[in-house]
Amino acid sequence: MEGLSVADANLLMYLHPSKSRNVSQSILRELGSLLFKFNETFDGVLLAYDVNILDKQAKILSGVHPYFGLRLKANLLLFSPKPDMLLEGKVVKLSQESIHVIVLGFSSAIITAENIHGEFKYRTKDKEELFASKSHKRLVIKVGTMIRFLVKSFDEEILHIIGSLISTHAGSIRWLDRHLEEDSEFDRSSMKSRDREWLGDNHIKMSKKRRITE
Repeated sequence: MEGLSVADANLLMYLHPSKSRNVSQSILRELGSLLFKFNETFDGVLLAYDVNILDKQAKILSGVHPYFGLRLKANLLLFSPKPDMLLEGKVVKLSQESIHVIVLGFSSAIITAENIHGEFKYRTKDKEELFASKSHKRLVIKVGTMIRFLVKSFDEEILHIIGSLISTHAGSIRWLDRHLEEDSEFDRSSMKSRDREWLGDNHIKMSKKRRITE
């Protein structure tokens, strides 16, 4: 899925001397408070981290007494969706006007009717609401379906995404992956047929050439 990245960061963390008895725990607590929030410094939402303390001894910072600073080396997992990126999520609610999705278990997304491809038709089956493809019987989107969709915008403050299903690469992930496998198998079969034809044509040409030589 797009929108996910890993970054190395050199950080300087300020701690109060009262936290000096257990510096490691204090650092983890401070970093933990940044999880699942958009951070302008990282230009993304912090999902996970792995940190190493570079300073063996803390230093009191001049001008910001009584705080002391520690240099950290951190490996960060960030979520930063941009327009036209393809994201994946689980459908949690569906109506004729919209599809609601949860991405990575914490970020919400909505795909409104005007952003749903005309290929999909809203219907109910056994009292269950769903969007079904007009061309492919097996292509169905309903509550619980994992879908791939295009990002239109991302609200960094509330972590809300506006999405779109108007793309040939958007839709049910299961169907898209299966369709891709079928296309690949078709391409391989076509290539084998062309190879057989090429070999057959060359065999005929070689046979004719051999008869002429004889």
